[in-house]
Amino acid sequence: MGVYAEHVLPRLIDVACSTKSTDPLRRRACAGLTGQVVEVGFGSGLNAPFYPPDVTRVDAVEPSDVGWQLAAKRLATVSVPVRRSGLDGRALPFADDTHDAALSTWTLCTIPDAAAALRELRRVLKPGGALHFVEHGLAPDASVRKWQRRLEPLQKRVAGGCHLTRPIADMLEAAGFTLAELDVFYEESAPKFLAADSLGVAVSP
Repeated sequence: MGVYAEHVLPRLIDVACSTKSTDPLRRRACAGLTGQVVEVGFGSGLNAPFYPPDVTRVDAVEPSDVGWQLAAKRLATVSVPVRRSGLDGRALPFADDTHDAALSTWTLCTIPDAAAALRELRRVLKPGGALHFVEHGLAPDASVRKWQRRLEPLQKRVAGGCHLTRPIADMLEAAGFTLAELDVFYEESAPKFLAADSLGVAVSP
């Protein structure tokens, strides 16, 4: 990893993703989480203020040391125990069937092999465990998809490998999850090619 990816990009993401407009979406994604939770792409702890009281522990999976350092100020304000428990969503350091729920917010766009990460989440979730998510990806409108495909190479270079065209719902179902809730929409505060969001709950069999 270079200086930009290791030191600059985590700070840019912290600023870009901490806008007030994302707070309601984070709150919706976190609603209903219970028990022991694994959060992939923990970043700088932006979801921490929205963990429900029924969450007993969060295992944070985050590759960036800078991101984890930035999270300290937020973790100091919450009562839920959070521990950094892994670096790579594609190889989670947990036994099978150990977590009650999982959380992923604007993360699947960047993991190099998102399908492998989803398989890992299924593995560590207990039967019936729920993956709560909000992710941006392939837009529902053809005109927006055209621009996503044009701009994706640039987006991947400047945003740490972030993809614009991943079909979130299809990926979840291909990994064996059942979609219990799904809301597809455009965020109002960003260009449509960046803001085609899928928010919902996917259940592990």
